[in-house]
Amino acid sequence: MGLALAAALVIAAALGVVWWLTRPPALPTIPGQYLATVQSATKTCPELSVPMLAAQLDAESHWNPKADSGKAQGIAQFKPSTWAEWGKDYTGDGRADVWNPQDAIPAQGAYMCHLFKEVKGVPGDPTQLALAAYNAGPNAVLKAQGIPQIPETQNYVNRIETLIPKYTQTYAKQISASPNPPGD
Repeated sequence: MGLALAAALVIAAALGVVWWLTRPPALPTIPGQYLATVQSATKTCPELSVPMLAAQLDAESHWNPKADSGKAQGIAQFKPSTWAEWGKDYTGDGRADVWNPQDAIPAQGAYMCHLFKEVKGVPGDPTQLALAAYNAGPNAVLKAQGIPQIPETQNYVNRIETLIPKYTQTYAKQISASPNPPGD
């Protein structure tokens, strides 16, 4: 009897390991402390959606408000020159702070809305073009009349396009689980 129990435990453990190693990766979710800020930032223009902005923040910094690539800073990875133009004090504390997600996320939303307008006449998917403009700059998209042939930019757009459906799925669960869904 003891040998049979030991064999059953070994088999169960092996199955557990196989399940653990082959399980699908967890879907990304919007960190709770940023959910309301992302929702608010997407109300800036109709082209923005919560899943798109969430996917972009994930691609930019993995939700890290202290991210610093050496070229760009904060949760939304603003270059200093872009922050100088688009950064605003959304918190009302008297300063526009690239390191404060409550300032950076709404600034990202406003800038993305601007980029949608900038690339409006360019042939192609408006979301992909605006994302490419965020990464490479609007002049690069206008000059290329599409997504520029820059591997970093192409990978950036593809990564976000892959993340959007995942965030769409998890956002729907987040708002359905919320005690006060948006609009209440």
